[in-house]
Amino acid sequence: MGDEGLRRERPTLSDVAGMAGTSVPTVSKVLRGGTDVSPATRDRVMEAVHAVGYARAPRASAPRAGAAEPDAPAMIDLVVDHVHGTWANGVLTGVEAAATAANVDVVITIARPDGNWVSRLLRRPSRGAVVVLVDPAPGQFAALEAARIPVVLVTPMSEPAAPAMRVGVTNWDGGRTAAEHLLGLGHHRFAVVGGSRTHLYSRARIDGFRSALEVGGGAALDVVHGDWDRARAAEAIAPILRGPDRPTAVFACSDLMAMGVYDAAKAAGLRIPDDLSVVGFDDVPEASWGTPPLTTIRQPISEMGEVAVRLLLAAPDQAAPEAADLPRVDLSTSLIVRASTARAAG
Repeated sequence: MGDEGLRRERPTLSDVAGMAGTSVPTVSKVLRGGTDVSPATRDRVMEAVHAVGYARAPRASAPRAGAAEPDAPAMIDLVVDHVHGTWANGVLTGVEAAATAANVDVVITIARPDGNWVSRLLRRPSRGAVVVLVDPAPGQFAALEAARIPVVLVTPMSEPAAPAMRVGVTNWDGGRTAAEHLLGLGHHRFAVVGGSRTHLYSRARIDGFRSALEVGGGAALDVVHGDWDRARAAEAIAPILRGPDRPTAVFACSDLMAMGVYDAAKAAGLRIPDDLSVVGFDDVPEASWGTPPLTTIRQPISEMGEVAVRLLLAAPDQAAPEAADLPRVDLSTSLIVRASTARAAG
């Protein structure tokens, strides 16, 4: 089939408009990030773009509306759901370092609950988006693909709704390493404080921890969830620490939740590490400030941001790359031993 036949088969704006039940100008407006479109219409258009598989022509032949001047620095977006806390700041540090090295500007885009972050991004001449702890919906992926904006996901919370470049860490290995450390100290009764029940990386950390216990003979394990919050982690673990067969060691799937374990242990009259050993995950600066300093599984937070930017800037300019062609990078975790773990009593 010749090029003319291929062009006829390619989905058009009219196809999208027909699927969405709206006009071609409205579809065009949504794909330019126009603000005078209702959220319901915008969502219908994005879903229609996804359904028909619409994608614009390559940038070389059809630059996006609002493109920057030829001599302006390239721009990328860092999409996050919040900017508070040292974990988010660590990713931002890595993104900025890699962007500076490549002479690229960074715009921080907050993924607010209204879901309109994609439209805001489309209004800028963005070269791509590093999306951190945000799961784009299928329609959002489709709109970005139609605008030929590549995306790199950093630690996605669930399995992505479309093929995407991804950067994460070896969460399963990290959980296993935490368990092996505690088993090596003679512990036999354990508890884990997970994050959200649905988050991939929390489940992977718990599964890795449980796997090491099974290999070591199937030690007792209680699992609770603190939803990545210090107070909720303390509330979840408190009844277990007061139980008759309380654990002698706790693995928290984040350092912040490990601080919640510290709070619950203090309230229960337990000393760390004499009565209870605690291991966290992340190695944020607060981990070394605890009393005692926290043993933790380190993930290279800043490096994740750097790698994500490098992947983004090297992304091929093609409308719909095959999933097998999209890189996925998992950076290694490592054990950082401090004073919150000790040999089991007796």
